[in-house]
Formats: sequence, C-alpha cells, structure tokens
Amino acid sequence: MVTVSQLLGRARVAYEALGVLGEEIQDEWQYVTDLGRVWLAELDRVAAARADEQATPGAQAAVDRLIDEIERISDPHRAIDWLSTFPQAVLLALGPGPVSPPAAAAPASPA
Repeated sequence: MVTVSQLLGRARVAYEALGVLGEEIQDEWQYVTDLGRVWLAELDRVAAARADEQATPGAQAAVDRLIDEIERISDPHRAIDWLSTFPQAVLLALGPGPVSPPAAAAPASPA
C-alpha cells in the first residue's frame, strides 16, 4: 500500500510537468507560475500533514487516473485549464484527513 505522501509526490511530479507545458503560452506565464506555486505548496502541506496515512485503494486509483489524464495533454492551453482542476481533484480523491479533536476551550473569565 502507498501513503498519502507518496501518492501526492507522484501527483506533484505530474503537476510540475503540466506547468512546464502551460508555460509555453507566454501571455499566461505569470498566471501559470502563480497557480503552480500556490497549488504545489498546498499539495506539500497536505503531504506533510498526512505523511504516514495510508491512501485508500479508491484514492490511489483515482489519483493514478488523474495523473494518466494530465499526462495525455499536449495542448498548452488545455494544460492551463487543468492547472487549477488537477490539484483540487486530487485532494477530493484523497478525502478528508483524520479529524483532530477540538482544542480544549479556555475557561471563561469571570465577568
């Protein structure tokens, strides 16, 4: 079985390649680099937070399918469309992480 962190590592590599393809459109270079910076940081944040969590077989299949889909893209304009879609779909496929218990409420101060 694969961890969420490992799965996101594979998604990250595919996403970076997609960004390189999108950068071919000079007029969209800033947009592409901004999207890449933000979404790669989010994928890294989730990977760190869920590092040792095992990915479910369904999540693994879904992310692998998404990676396969973006690896088929050859048009830079289509790549740009997927730069915002792909990471959101990957995170959706992973599902919510473990829920942390609520922080203990601070005692009420006397009025």
